[in-house]
Amino acid sequence: MHKIQAVLLATIFLVSGCLNSSVDENDISQYEWWEVPLEKRHLMDLNFSSWRSTLPEQGTYDWTGPTEYYVEVELPPSEQDAGYPEPAVMHVALWMPIVPEGTLVPVIATVHPYYEFAGSNPNTIPDLGVGQWVLEEFVPHGYALAQISTFGSGKSTHCQDVKGLGEQIGIQAAVDWLGKQPWSNGNVGLMGKSYAGTTNWEAAQNPSPHLKTIVPISGSIGVREMFYRNGSSESRAMLYDALYEGATAGATTDDMRMCTDDAIGPASPWTTYALAEYGGDQWNDYWEERYHLQDVIDNYNGSVYIVWGLQDWNVDPYHAFPTYKMLREAGLNVKGIMGQWGHNYPDQPNIHENMSSGYGAEAFPKVTRMDWSIELYNWFNYYLKGIGPEPESQVQIQRNDGEWHVEETWPSNDVEWVAHDASTWGSLGSVSSSSSITLTSDPLESDYHVSGLPTFHAQVRANSCNGGQLFVTMSDGTTGLRLGHATMDLRYRDGGYEAKSVTPFSSYTMLMQFNPMDVIIPEGHTIQLEITESGEDYLPSTCASAGITLNGEQPLSLPLIDRESSDDRWFEVPPWWEE
Repeated sequence: MHKIQAVLLATIFLVSGCLNSSVDENDISQYEWWEVPLEKRHLMDLNFSSWRSTLPEQGTYDWTGPTEYYVEVELPPSEQDAGYPEPAVMHVALWMPIVPEGTLVPVIATVHPYYEFAGSNPNTIPDLGVGQWVLEEFVPHGYALAQISTFGSGKSTHCQDVKGLGEQIGIQAAVDWLGKQPWSNGNVGLMGKSYAGTTNWEAAQNPSPHLKTIVPISGSIGVREMFYRNGSSESRAMLYDALYEGATAGATTDDMRMCTDDAIGPASPWTTYALAEYGGDQWNDYWEERYHLQDVIDNYNGSVYIVWGLQDWNVDPYHAFPTYKMLREAGLNVKGIMGQWGHNYPDQPNIHENMSSGYGAEAFPKVTRMDWSIELYNWFNYYLKGIGPEPESQVQIQRNDGEWHVEETWPSNDVEWVAHDASTWGSLGSVSSSSSITLTSDPLESDYHVSGLPTFHAQVRANSCNGGQLFVTMSDGTTGLRLGHATMDLRYRDGGYEAKSVTPFSSYTMLMQFNPMDVIIPEGHTIQLEITESGEDYLPSTCASAGITLNGEQPLSLPLIDRESSDDRWFEVPPWWEE
């Protein structure tokens, strides 16, 4: 009897093995299109002929619109504008799916000042960033689309309080209004790029209970944070507020209205640049009022889908990290998708193909994600309709050679830090507007997959001036390929946004941190650091001509991860380029 049982068991195992060996791993027929796992989406028969990523199945609803609405906003005394007395209202343009009577619908909204901005279209015409795409892909699936002008732009009244408290309250009021309409299911999601991404953070600072999710795409977490990296100032910071005020000007009564910040806004970048160590960045609350992230962490209970280009020079990717981990630690469900594109959307191949070498070109064509519509379909379905499983908190990130991997968090928890003393790579000396230093390592003994934010703790001595600045470009020294950069003003040597005085001829440590990097440096190649006084779109420091001197050890620390080619965290993207 025992022998018979043994034979039967052996037969079962053999048959089972044969059956398992015949399973086709490329068969996705058992999934609905929205269920196909990330690592199998490259097997889907997607439409790659459209201008953006498209859903595999068109929605069934026609739509109507736009209809226009004016949402009156109550502002505190501090935000009342001077000049022409008129109610503060937010202008909303709305497109609705034609659904069966009694069906309630959620809203996907985008908010920014670029409607009727320097001659652009009004918000009653779907914009080519979010509006037109959402109208084509999501409204037919039962979502409403709202396009909203911020205060002082389009048909919204009040002065343009650029990213300030007044603007924040206006956005929050418009979201609340959308969630309270009789046709609404009470769930509102925001989405947008650049300024239209920043308004997502603004809405979440003191959020309406109807705000369920935000999808900020290269949206800055704060105005000062956008223009200053460790005290180094971008050139456009000097005229930012003034240019926005000018671009929205027109022959209307709005231009007879003044925000309390209209005067200090244009002045703050200049005093921060020249006099930060003497309180030039603290004589008012302009920067503090426009730092959005901490309020989001303290007050928001919804979800966040962060989208960023690792080659974004408009709103640098250091806004996304460590923001991702900070939001996760606050208990929020957070997802991220970070490709080697610039200040763009993930699904724009006609733009991605124009990237330069060292600035994303090596990642093309895999950089373009023509499955991004599926990502958002599942995201919005869950958070705005309550359909499907909750999306995982994860980061999909692309290495500079084009390969994608997914991590539970980023930088990954299994990062190994490898330290080098870059002072042994070449001769040190002075860095100024007329001098620079280049340091090159020995050939690497193994591949380096740098995944995170490297650090460079420069040991320096101030020269004859009370300041200075370093801009460090990291490259593959063998091929010359640019990999990443770091910048720091000596007054902000501890990192962050607190300036300290500098005494000429005194020694300091500059705790520099590179922008987020996910790059590969092959075995046998070298690492090169080019250290200049300024670079790219950053201003020279006020002490550029005097410069600063590097001496002593120069610790460079690299966050490395080890991912074998068989690691299941690697995944392929839909091959749109094969069409």
